[in-house]
Amino acid sequence: MKLHDLTVDELWSLHLKVRDVLAGRISAEKEKLEQRLQQLQSNGASYGSQHERRPYPRVFPKYRNPVKPEETWAGRGKQPRWLTAQLKSGKNLDDFRIEPASDRKLRSARR
Repeated sequence: MKLHDLTVDELWSLHLKVRDVLAGRISAEKEKLEQRLQQLQSNGASYGSQHERRPYPRVFPKYRNPVKPEETWAGRGKQPRWLTAQLKSGKNLDDFRIEPASDRKLRSARR
């Protein structure tokens, strides 16, 4: 059968048949995949539980904006705009460093 020789009505009929067969095969394949997923879940495998993220320690800020002290940066990721602007104006990164608390202050805060 050559498609070029078929009339419009015959082509449309063929289109409808192909659509129906394709829809049936897609739904059968979907059913098989859903059954497989249920089987895997019943065996104890669940999506996402295999690679749980480990808890990361809290990262404390290392740099503080002197103009707005509530703006801090931990030194990770992209530099904040306030720090980038200050560095472009000629300041040094160490000018914004937050001094760590002394051991004596830490011990008294734990009590």
